[in-house]
Amino acid sequence: MNRRLSYLLVPLLAIAGCTATAEQPTGPAPAARPERPSPFADCATLTAVPASAVPAPDASPRKPLPELALPCFTGGAPVALRDIKGPAVINVWASWCPPCRKELPAFQRLSELAAGRFQVIGVNSGDSRDSAQSLGEDFGIRFPMLVDQGDAFEQALERKAFPLTVLVDADGRIRHTDATGALDDARLADLVREHLGVEVRTEQGS
Repeated sequence: MNRRLSYLLVPLLAIAGCTATAEQPTGPAPAARPERPSPFADCATLTAVPASAVPAPDASPRKPLPELALPCFTGGAPVALRDIKGPAVINVWASWCPPCRKELPAFQRLSELAAGRFQVIGVNSGDSRDSAQSLGEDFGIRFPMLVDQGDAFEQALERKAFPLTVLVDADGRIRHTDATGALDDARLADLVREHLGVEVRTEQGS
């Protein structure tokens, strides 16, 4: 009888030992995965006047940008929108918005053609950081990116639309807002010419 009990106790002790080992693993903890570098530029340039800024086409009264501060995707102090130095083209977008995805490459090309005459700025709105970063990496987006966790910017502009493009003159005043859908290179060039007085030559020669 005693021998039979001893045979039964050995497997039970072995099972208890495996459980304890599983609950208290030995060895070094796995290293944390490093954060991916942001594809977007930092926001230091947003409050500096573009090198060859073009004055507003006229002196008509315009509404200033909202009194709102948004964080930069790359970190640092939040950027007060009224400190942004125009002329500027601001694109409000989210990764889950199909027209936003369609037009983002055109905004990147526009930023490459700006040549110090105006700035191209993104506002990623109501999105997750991972989704925004992945889309920026996939499309090679390099211009500075602000983050609006909710829709504070759109509410301040009294607009509820995606995508949304805001053209701001050299005095920091809103010249035009566009919510007509995905913009292509030619349409962006037309808007910049009409509302900022800047000629942009696209691949199509417009």
